Amino acid sequence: MPGRPFNLTEILDHLQQNPVADKNQIKFLLGLSDPEEIQQLFKTARMVRTQHFKNRIFLYGFLYFSTHCRNDCNFCQYRRSNTALVRYRKTKDQILTAAREMADAGVHLIDLTMGEDPQLYSPGYRGSIVSAVSAVSAVSAVSNVATGSTGGNDFHDLVKIVTAVQDETNCPVMISPGTLPDEMLTGLADAGTTFFACYQETHNPDLYHRLRQGQGFEKRLEKKYLAKRLGMLIEEGIMTGVGETLDDLADSIIWMADFSVDQARVMTFVPQAGTPMENTMPQGSLKECIIIAIMRLLLPDCLIPASLDVDGLSGLKERLDAGANVVTSIVPPQKGLAGVANHSLDIEEAKRTLAHITPILYACGLLPATSAEYQSWITRRQQSCPPFLPGKEN
Repeated sequence: MPGRPFNLTEILDHLQQNPVADKNQIKFLLGLSDPEEIQQLFKTARMVRTQHFKNRIFLYGFLYFSTHCRNDCNFCQYRRSNTALVRYRKTKDQILTAAREMADAGVHLIDLTMGEDPQLYSPGYRGSIVSAVSAVSAVSAVSNVATGSTGGNDFHDLVKIVTAVQDETNCPVMISPGTLPDEMLTGLADAGTTFFACYQETHNPDLYHRLRQGQGFEKRLEKKYLAKRLGMLIEEGIMTGVGETLDDLADSIIWMADFSVDQARVMTFVPQAGTPMENTMPQGSLKECIIIAIMRLLLPDCLIPASLDVDGLSGLKERLDAGANVVTSIVPPQKGLAGVANHSLDIEEAKRTLAHITPILYACGLLPATSAEYQSWITRRQQSCPPFLPGKEN
């Protein structure tokens, strides 16, 4: 097309050989609108995925074990101010039962996710979330916080949960706990936690503060730097459909490449009732798929999820066709567990299970990886971690 700043074929051919692009090239790819050109982008992303991962796909079990949170994010249904939401805290036994079920089904990793539960941060909380809820009802546990029980702040039981899940399932664990104190991150690293996830949502500080009001932009970044220095692999996540620009998206992708993230996630924002953003116009999933494809080209040996949490099972194929190589948010039914973007989508209908996922993989010419293949990728990745982080002291 006359007047276009770049030639799509030339950029894609270049990126197949060398995963480096400047910001304007990334913005050009992000702005693609012609269906044939978008399919050309997706085809190239699939070719790059094949070069690095053959036709193997990794599978993640998802266990949101506490939906209580002290934060008031404008986009999140679990925000502190959303009093209409029914919340839960799972006990240790409930966590282990669900984790074992997922491991027995064949997932490669257990993602333990929680909000920044106030009980973990209250100076009057005796023990931790798991020990308290195991001993008493959730109502009694909350009462202990309110009345100022003695005992101090203790995060050790969270480390014990991670250790128990690893021991019971023989699966690596990802922990998605928010901005935990540094000593807690150290404890999780010492316990052998494989992945630390702490999504920035955007790397534009102004947009960040509109989304995550009252939370430090730099503080959240620092938790990722610390976790990486401690030897954990890092998943970074961004959202689309929240008022971001192409510049914002390009900056986030460049940040993830510079940081050498190990897993890069993008999710389409789903407006949530009970939040300030509930009337936001839904965007659709095409932009998410375009971002997945671009991340695949610029982060060719990284893990890039196709989440079941936005569109459920019906949206899996399009994300795999865009170059994703992980299926996330696999949730067992009948356990009272929730999702993130969509609280209950496809969960109790048992559609977020391997029995429903694997036929879609086969239809795409893909196969579930073996546990050994996943562990091999982890080992290679851990051995290839950069010796320093740009702009940060080690």
